[in-house]
Amino acid sequence: MTRVVTRVTVDDDGLAALLRSRTDLVLERAAGDRCFEAAEGPVGTYRRTLDVEPDDHGRFAVTQTVEFTLAVSYFWWLFVWPFKRALARPGRPKPPWWAPPARLDTRAASVLGTLGLLAVVFGYLNTLFTQTISFAGDEFGAGNSAQGVAGAVVRVGGLIAVVIVTTADRRGRRTVLLRSALAGCALSVTGALAPSLPWLTGSQMLARGFATALLVVVAIVAAEETPAGSRAYAVSLLAMAGGLGAGVCVLSLRLADLGTRGWRLLYVIPLVALPALAGAGRRLPETRRFVARHEQAPMAGHGGRLWLLAVSGLLTNLFIAPQSQFGNRFLRTEQGFSGAGIGFFSVATGTPAGIGIVVGGRLADVRGRRVVGAVALVLGSLCTVKFFFATGWSVWFWAVLGTAITDASIPALGVYGPELFPTSLRGRANGIVAVTSLAGSAVGLIVAGVLSDSFGRIGPAMAILAVGPLLVAVLVLTLYPETAGRELEDINPEDRPPP
Repeated sequence: MTRVVTRVTVDDDGLAALLRSRTDLVLERAAGDRCFEAAEGPVGTYRRTLDVEPDDHGRFAVTQTVEFTLAVSYFWWLFVWPFKRALARPGRPKPPWWAPPARLDTRAASVLGTLGLLAVVFGYLNTLFTQTISFAGDEFGAGNSAQGVAGAVVRVGGLIAVVIVTTADRRGRRTVLLRSALAGCALSVTGALAPSLPWLTGSQMLARGFATALLVVVAIVAAEETPAGSRAYAVSLLAMAGGLGAGVCVLSLRLADLGTRGWRLLYVIPLVALPALAGAGRRLPETRRFVARHEQAPMAGHGGRLWLLAVSGLLTNLFIAPQSQFGNRFLRTEQGFSGAGIGFFSVATGTPAGIGIVVGGRLADVRGRRVVGAVALVLGSLCTVKFFFATGWSVWFWAVLGTAITDASIPALGVYGPELFPTSLRGRANGIVAVTSLAGSAVGLIVAGVLSDSFGRIGPAMAILAVGPLLVAVLVLTLYPETAGRELEDINPEDRPPP
């Protein structure tokens, strides 16, 4: 339990402010004389008491004591310090900038923390092949074209994800989440034994399928458990957790410098996650919306939304996947970076870019998804293309700027998949969207590999593929609905409870 003790001397107005029930981070209710408890908030326990002593000058010496435990599983330590600072002051009409725009309750905070752990696992699994293919290609004697084809084949594993996430509509979200995480970790380990590039590609195709299913269902659970005004905020936190997992993978690249076969050690690391998955299973309940009575809606009538998101995912990943995979190739072959240097570069440029995720999530909840997502896609793609043509210190500048702006689109647009479909179709529809996105990744990787071999450098290929996200920005502004602040049942009337 955390305790915050504050001693201040205030006048009548200051005392009145302290005696009012808070409505920002925590919704308080009176629990006795000058004592308050939490009616709602992301806390497991909470109690605030005031000791007031008047002085001889018409002022009051107030000792405020707040005792609380955060309900955020696993990541509570990240939020304790800002919570302590906020609770030491009188309550405000709105929550601070770093908090969710709509207050989380105890259950939502716990679920979001557990999803964060699973997002870390996904981030590592999803990044593993992309970060190591350049080193594996050197061991197996594969050039850009062969590596592009291998990356495309790995993404075919998304077909497996459709089958997996569809079962989440029948058996529930929790079971699919935990089994996907377990299978993804176990299958990724087989890459350490790969005798050839086809073997590595096949094993990671299966692992990527389960990792993709994990990502899809994590986003669904977040949407079904968080309040309407904080869904993009939740996606932004999960994106940062996924970035943490990717960062662990990137930092581990220094193992690739141990020798020609050093990259294989990265495929053993997922075994470390297995004990944590057991703890996540104990903390993660089935979602309230899945348990609640809901209509079994047919896909007919939702085809427009499905095609809109599917085409958007395909066009976006024509650029995003090659940018990610060939970014390391660019640094290694055109800029002369070592494995450790690539790892340091990725962390040094990706960490400050996390600001874009936070800002994008908050703006998407408060200002709306469409403008934030479209502007971030256009500016981020242009800056990323500039990165592939840069030299010297400007490589670092354009990497930070491009990543930060592009990342702002993740919470703004990533929340649409779970929002635009009813509960009974949410898994299947998002699985189909994930497959089309992976198809875009596969096509983009093949095209980028062929074009980069043809041009003799990677930059021109990325400039051509950047047309994809620019077209998506047009779709977002012209065809996407605005869903910020709307309940899922209002977006999908099929899920409204019967009168």
